Amino acid sequence: MKIQDIEPIVLTSKEKGGATWASSAILVKVTTTNGIVGYGEAVPTLRIVSVYNAIKQVAKGYIGKEAEEVEKNYHEWYKQDFYLSRSFESATATSAIDIALWDILGKELGSPIYKLLGGKFREQVKVYANGWYSDCVTPQDFVMKAKEVTKMGYKALKFDPFGQYYDWIDEKGLREAEERVKAVREALGDDVEIMIEHHGRFNANSAIDIAKRIAKYNPLFVEEPVHHEDIEGYKKYRTSTSVRVALGERLVSLKEAMFYIDNRLADVLQPDLTNVGGVTIARKVAALAEANDVEIAFHNAFGPIQNAVTLQLSSVIPNLLILESFYDFFPQWKRDLVYGETPIEGGYAKVPEKSGIGINVNEKLIEQLKAEPIPLDVVEEPVWVVKNTWRGY
Repeated sequence: MKIQDIEPIVLTSKEKGGATWASSAILVKVTTTNGIVGYGEAVPTLRIVSVYNAIKQVAKGYIGKEAEEVEKNYHEWYKQDFYLSRSFESATATSAIDIALWDILGKELGSPIYKLLGGKFREQVKVYANGWYSDCVTPQDFVMKAKEVTKMGYKALKFDPFGQYYDWIDEKGLREAEERVKAVREALGDDVEIMIEHHGRFNANSAIDIAKRIAKYNPLFVEEPVHHEDIEGYKKYRTSTSVRVALGERLVSLKEAMFYIDNRLADVLQPDLTNVGGVTIARKVAALAEANDVEIAFHNAFGPIQNAVTLQLSSVIPNLLILESFYDFFPQWKRDLVYGETPIEGGYAKVPEKSGIGINVNEKLIEQLKAEPIPLDVVEEPVWVVKNTWRGY
């Protein structure tokens, strides 16, 4: 069973969702010589055009290969692409194809891929809500929407309280951030877990000042408090604070993940299946983390294909802490792409049971939403920010 075709597909809609990146999706459709179809997903952000083209290039290294030899195929491409470990575009293209091949492997064997990975460690996956706080600026805004989220059954949620601050933060920014965190914690009580997103945008000194202000509100973790590549900054942060640190959504290889683990830069690692190397590499990252007493909370922000395969892997690893979920805060068309098959109930997601990554894909909707890859506009509010929160009050 050989790989016959690999097609990158850009989808977009007028329904934008809670953030700029939510308005688009990049799928990869892989077809084998005997007609089995698998789907993967790549990262869109501001690089839709370059990722789309990267998929077309990476596909040249996969077409004609045995679809069942997923591990070998990854290493063959690693050999060919001299810059894979340094190229986000190549890494996310490779990851998307890898996910699609695992989907095909499961379909060929008539099994959800969790069974191929050793079987379920848990029947359902605890998730935390993200993407829920669009348009939130004041502490009261955050409280109102946070209460709506908990009424939906979520017992954990994450948010970015830092407004428009980048790299550094002054006393006004510290005060505003603390007021937002304090308001949410007091409104929800101690039985709801909160996580504080920094989006990897502060220097170490500013991040340390933030930690001193918010540690008292007992966050489950703080995410990317320092710029991802600032290794010395992370070391300084770790020796100066007591909060639990989560990071890893920008990791693009196994060896890079090992560096962060080996240097004890995180308590919780957040690899993303759509850019770390698909299922093939993400399961190894989880095993490395397990051996070093680091917990896993996969980054899971882009779309329903990513969500489905991430649920599969989350179900089989012993060191899962919690899983990110944008599912209820996706634009509706993203849920419709998988016929709403992965709902959140009581703060948990059930592991999909269909063969492959566990879901059916609405190919008629794909045809309706298919679009040419075009560059996104760059505006003052960065693409990675939840919509209309790049403000103070």
